[in-house]
Amino acid sequence: MRSSLSLVAAIALAVSSTAFAATPSGTVVPQTRIPDAAFAQVGALRDKSLQDATAWQVLESLTTEIGPRLAGSEADARAVRWAEAKFKALGYDKVWLQPVTFPKWERHGESAAVVGDHAQPLTLTALGGSPAGTVEAEVVRFADLAALEAAPAGSLTGKIAFVDYRMERSRDGSGYGPGSRVRSRGPSAAIRAGAAAFVMRSAGTDSHRNPHTGITRFDDGLTPIPSAALSVPDAEQLSRLIALGKPIRIRIALDCGWDGTATSHNVIGEVTGSHRTLRNEVVVIGGHLDSWDLGTGAVDDGAGVAITMAAGHHIAKLPKAQRPARTIRVIAFANEEQGLYGGKVYAESQKAAIAAHQLVAESDFGAGRIYGFNTSAAPHAQAAAARIAEALKPLGIEALAKGGPGPDVGPIAALGAAWAWLGQDGTDYFDLHHTPDDTLDKVDPAALAQNTAAYTVFAFLAASADGGFGSAPKAEAAKP
Repeated sequence: MRSSLSLVAAIALAVSSTAFAATPSGTVVPQTRIPDAAFAQVGALRDKSLQDATAWQVLESLTTEIGPRLAGSEADARAVRWAEAKFKALGYDKVWLQPVTFPKWERHGESAAVVGDHAQPLTLTALGGSPAGTVEAEVVRFADLAALEAAPAGSLTGKIAFVDYRMERSRDGSGYGPGSRVRSRGPSAAIRAGAAAFVMRSAGTDSHRNPHTGITRFDDGLTPIPSAALSVPDAEQLSRLIALGKPIRIRIALDCGWDGTATSHNVIGEVTGSHRTLRNEVVVIGGHLDSWDLGTGAVDDGAGVAITMAAGHHIAKLPKAQRPARTIRVIAFANEEQGLYGGKVYAESQKAAIAAHQLVAESDFGAGRIYGFNTSAAPHAQAAAARIAEALKPLGIEALAKGGPGPDVGPIAALGAAWAWLGQDGTDYFDLHHTPDDTLDKVDPAALAQNTAAYTVFAFLAASADGGFGSAPKAEAAKP
């Protein structure tokens, strides 16, 4: 997170702040303000959003008519056409596609079982990026990633490495970092120790027999091995079998792998701003259109697409004279799951327009109620940020000194765009994340409406501000 004045402090200072603020270089710039007229208008907009079912209807349509949307699949292509049509139906002024090309990974089938005296099936799923293969061998358990990474070279020759790390539940999802590192780094560590295959306890917090998939990587110079995640109950079952003290053999069979390249698209819709020159500046909100293939991608990230599409729709319905000065740009990003491809392509295309990005924010943490707001806004924009926080407070949202840019807006934030964080309650998010249980019935319509109202308020006020929030191109590091 970029260092900035905490919004908590900013709210206390906003009333007494002067009309100017100094930048880190000492330059004095005018304070960014939220006009009184815009602030007075946003209450009714917020209340209408809370009572509106557009976000639910969009999410229901996406998950029902398209279903799972693995990047590069035929369903992914249908989702692009769906999003383009939906933006137009929701009243966006401009809709276009931005091509995004990436390696194509496919899953065809998978199975696993304990063999021998305790023969029984195991429920698992291939990790994205895994090669195909069938391996039957003794399994060696490691309590965590560090233990596997400490295994001597050759110590796992002809065996299957099993990391049994238990991910911790948290509201802000902070437990996911250690869990996802097992998935991303574990296979390479297993290869270095000589393993023939890799399995892990799923990076998830549920106790259902649903494995969690997700992308993995193999370090350069290593020959990839079949890599998969066990459901939490199956991982615990395997650990109990190993604890009996006798060698345990398992057989895993994965039918999956890379198959050339594919081209999908970022789908972009705009609600044109009302000011003749400021309409060339944008507030960006969005989510990612792709999903993993096990569920229907309702919470990851159909909800984010629906929330932000609906927020833009509510602003588009305003009489043009009541619209904010700047343009609202909503992006349904391509292939976030396998490497932020859509976000990176968008950022690269906007290198010359960083300063035109008023604020960027992404909804990609499910559909739990938003409880916190923060932004990397520059010191001269803290009073405006505080006023946005004030407008969000009736929704149960507090100004907090935490958070960061969403995944797909991360690349453009790294180039200098100011970001905002609307933090969702993720206590239960990793019960569903990347599993067959990621389906529409898990989404609370009232929470989805609260999210939509929050994004509507945020986008409207950010686009209405007198002044900017500090977006500026970052100086490139000097080359040696």
